[in-house]
Amino acid sequence: MRAVFDTSVIVAAFRSRTGASNLLLRAVADGNLRPLVTTALFLEYEDVLLRPEQRIATGMTPAQVESALAALASASEPVEVHFRWRPQLTDPSDELVLEAAVNGSAHFLVTHNVRDFQPAAKKFALRVITPQQCLKEIRR
Repeated sequence: MRAVFDTSVIVAAFRSRTGASNLLLRAVADGNLRPLVTTALFLEYEDVLLRPEQRIATGMTPAQVESALAALASASEPVEVHFRWRPQLTDPSDELVLEAAVNGSAHFLVTHNVRDFQPAAKKFALRVITPQQCLKEIRR
């Protein structure tokens, strides 16, 4: 299964080793889930995770963050953005996530903010689910 992770999911995975978001990254490491990323989306992950408040919350050094992101990158499938349909969402920062999911033909867009993606999900026939719902899907 191929999924695009909203930045909120990646941040939650780094901040809690016991939550559903972290379990999704473990599923990626085990080969049960393939993340789709664009360059812009991956750079957003990096930007947010390297912020001082995030590093304090995770207890990770910049080098540890970079190492973890390198592992995520090696497990990810790159997506090239051919079309942009902006604006589709009320939050402009969510557009990166939507573009990756639509251009990559993702099975799922995984987010903690399902409601924010609902208008575009219907338009593009995209399944938007929470990390916990995604875990249920990959366990089937």
